Amino acid sequence: MVGVVLSAIDITAADLLSKIGLTPESLWQHIQTGVAWAIPNIILGSLIVVPVWIVIYLFRPPRA
Repeated sequence: MVGVVLSAIDITAADLLSKIGLTPESLWQHIQTGVAWAIPNIILGSLIVVPVWIVIYLFRPPRA
């Protein structure tokens, strides 16, 4: 829906990016940097959360 409206008023993704000072290549670089930062942090968080969850799950009293 938004794409149809933007196309009707002749606005492209490159136009929007250039208005905020980005190019498609620099946007892709920012995305890759963000993913490279996020993946190790997600894995580190899961290394802490999953074992704690397992211990809590094992020591929880059984349900009736």
